[in-house]
Amino acid sequence: MRMNDGDISDITGYTYTHLMNGQPSNKPFTALFKKGQKVRLRLVNSAAMTFFDVRIPGLKMTVVAADGNHVKPVRVDELRIGVAETYDVIVQPKKNKAYAIFAQSIERSGYALGMLTPSSTLQAKVPAMDPVPRLTMVDMGMDMGAMKKKGDSGMKCSSGMAMPAKKSMKKYKWAAMDAQKYPITKLPMARGVQTTMMAMSPKYRLDDPGVGLRKNGRKVLTYADLKNRYSTRRDKKPDREIVLHLTGNMERYMWSINGIKYTDAQPLQFHYGERLRITFINDTMMNHPMHLHGMWSDLETGDDNRLVKKHTIIVQPGSKISYRVTVDAKGSWAYHCHLLYHMSGMFRKVVVS
Repeated sequence: MRMNDGDISDITGYTYTHLMNGQPSNKPFTALFKKGQKVRLRLVNSAAMTFFDVRIPGLKMTVVAADGNHVKPVRVDELRIGVAETYDVIVQPKKNKAYAIFAQSIERSGYALGMLTPSSTLQAKVPAMDPVPRLTMVDMGMDMGAMKKKGDSGMKCSSGMAMPAKKSMKKYKWAAMDAQKYPITKLPMARGVQTTMMAMSPKYRLDDPGVGLRKNGRKVLTYADLKNRYSTRRDKKPDREIVLHLTGNMERYMWSINGIKYTDAQPLQFHYGERLRITFINDTMMNHPMHLHGMWSDLETGDDNRLVKKHTIIVQPGSKISYRVTVDAKGSWAYHCHLLYHMSGMFRKVVVS
């Protein structure tokens, strides 16, 4: 397997020039403020292949919206924004000085830069980039504690990583009932694209800021921090669950879902009016921003009464994540990873009938 613990992004700042509102870092985008004003910034990741970690040194950011939908305000120093995600933040500069809007790429090969300043003649000092991150065993979906206790009794994949002989997943009470009516197809390891990795012990890591952001001394936004500003208590419970594995063959650089690329896959069948629970399991070592067209994704962050409404969900390496979808739009819809060079294979057509 070609991938190693330093393969965080497919394409880096050595190829791309990172921009903010079309401006390079040597001529940064400038936003003016008056001391004491509250300023609302809408952060939109419109890149093709780059995750950004955004902070404004010297200012706290209060996150008030995710993907255009209101959330309970949460104060942070930094946030990671995946391709296609949007966050609205409020800042309140109390000094007549310039502040850098600093968005470093996830693999630390470059950054986009803006200036929040009371005068276009004032420029802030650009902070140094953080150290280059390294993937851990957790990012590879491995439970080292369990391996030490139980030993390695699973099979091997082409990367040499162990795979469990049996997989288990804690299900909600409706999921066990649903599995009888809608059995989940096992991950096809011997056909399709032929995957080169499988997460041994994928876990929900909602409170994990992700590789490169852990224990960096700053308060970093996580999905666990996000709560819908409005109650979702009366939302319908899921009728059934769909489990989808995000898969890849890193020897051939081919991405897929359930080991099958888009051109060989059957459409996903949704039924108009139903409520779905979709669970993604990421069997790769990369983050994938998954985007469903036509319908909102209600992210489960631990509080059913405050499900967060988003259109793009980041699935961390070696992890799993779940959200609910109210199927309220008939027709055919695209469902894909939003990384440009992933979406040709990690893509499904959804048919709502």
